[in-house]
Formats: sequence, C-alpha cells, structure tokens
Amino acid sequence: MADLWNNLLASLDLRASSPHGSLSEAESASGTTVPGSPPSAFEGPNLPLNYRRLFGGQILGQFVRAAELACPDKRVKSIHTLFAREGSVEEPVRYEVSCQHQGRSFATLSILARQAARVVASAAVSMHVDEDGPQAQHVEAIAAPLAPEHQVTFDLLPWETRAVEDLNSTAAASPEYEFWMRTPPVGPELAAALTAYATDLNLIGTALRPFDGVSQRGNGTAFTSAVTAHTVWFHRPFRTDDWLLLRQHSPLLAHGRCFGRGDVLTAAGELVASFAQEALVRFDSAAAPTVSTPRAAQRG
Repeated sequence: MADLWNNLLASLDLRASSPHGSLSEAESASGTTVPGSPPSAFEGPNLPLNYRRLFGGQILGQFVRAAELACPDKRVKSIHTLFAREGSVEEPVRYEVSCQHQGRSFATLSILARQAARVVASAAVSMHVDEDGPQAQHVEAIAAPLAPEHQVTFDLLPWETRAVEDLNSTAAASPEYEFWMRTPPVGPELAAALTAYATDLNLIGTALRPFDGVSQRGNGTAFTSAVTAHTVWFHRPFRTDDWLLLRQHSPLLAHGRCFGRGDVLTAAGELVASFAQEALVRFDSAAAPTVSTPRAAQRG
C-alpha cells in the first residue's frame, strides 16, 4: 500500500517538456500557457500496476496536474475527459496543453494525452481564480465518519477507506454507494488530482449493484467494462488528508452503457466536488443478468 502511494505521488510529479524542444518565450516569461502559443507538454511515469491497461484515474489525476502546471495562477474548476482508447503501461503518457482563453478570472484549456502517435484521452479544463462571495448549499446531511471497524480495502486506493456496505458483494441492492477516505499527510495542492483519481474507481460497481450474482470484480469474466467519459467539478478548496465522503449513485444502465454521479463532502458536510461518469458495460447477451430489486427511489 505504501509503495502504491509513493508511486501515485511520483506519477503526479509531471515534468515539463515541449513538442518543439522548449517552452515558448511567452510561456517561459510568464509561467503560464498563452493563447495561440505552441502547446506546453508534460510527462510523468505510469503506475506500475498488474493491470492490462492504464488506470483511468491515473490519467485524470495527471490531466489535473498538467492543467495546474500550465496555468498556475488559477484552480481547476472543472475537467471533462473523453477516453479514446486503452493506454499502454509500457510507455509514459505525454500531456499536450493548449490554451483556448486566458483572462483575469477564467482560463480554458484543452489537453491531449498521447502515447506515440495515438491519442489515449482528451480533456477540456476550466480554470478559475479564488473569489469571495455569498454561499448557499442544499445537499442531504451526512453522518460522522465511520469507526475503524468499518475499514475496507480498494486495491487502487492506497489510503484509509471505510464503508458500511461491501461493493464486491454479488447480492442485489440499490445502485447507491458511499465510502469515507483519508489519504496520508499531503499538501492541499494535490487535493484535486488525488480526488479525480479516486472518483474513477467505483461508479461502475455502483451501477451493477441491482443485478443479482454480479459485482465489479466480474470485469473481464461476467462482463466487459471501460470508462468512456468522466467529469469532475471542484467547488471549494479542501484537503484529502482530512476525512472525505464519496457519495454516489447510478440512475441508469442501458444499451451497453452505465451512467453514475456523485458528490465529495468533508466531515463537516461541505460539498467540495462533484463527479459524473459514463462507461461501457457489455454482457454476453446469452448470460445477461436481470434486475432483481425494485427501482430505487428518486434522489433529490
């Protein structure tokens, strides 16, 4: 677990390069990507996982870090990612960042994740400076963080996680799931990247919960799945080494795709991020399961 944590931090420590050998003069002078200039490029190592393809969470985290490095005077407000094809664990991913707009308050970036001549994924990123103003929040209240006896393990999350329900259970249940997480001590500058990484893990498993006899561990045997699109919105500054609740649900699985969404809240109940995901979920038509629980009640 400690090795995965250190490897994850290393993967988020992107190094700058340029498709043309060096940053443009405008970028070097300002430390920021300038509209119309050649793309900035960043690379980082892949997580050494025993997995046949790159984990999408790694790409999401590295997208966030590339945007922050290209536009250091603003925070990531939202990141909208499309996954084009599987990435290879044998080759580093190159993130080419182009600035579409750079203003005093907002910036818009597009990022291509490449391996050789192949685009693995693309992202549209919105950046925003911190601003003061009135606040209002309308979300379902949360309980206190769970006690240590509710500790669970997710193979790709190298930090504390706690949950009441078992997402690996094959018993049918409502397509909702929530878990608490807390990373080892780490600076707030990595909060967005680490959270983007974490949001990629359990939405497919949440969508599969209504199907009796199936869980997320059936990928590659009972079904085939792959994330096709993922979006994260960041609402407030926060830390990941304090307890965070990831509360998620899936309103739909149909036509070989599932859709899920969720919120990230602090232990004090502050909504700090939201996320949504679409994924391929393809069953063998002859062995496709059926829903064996009543449709979950609509959430507000």
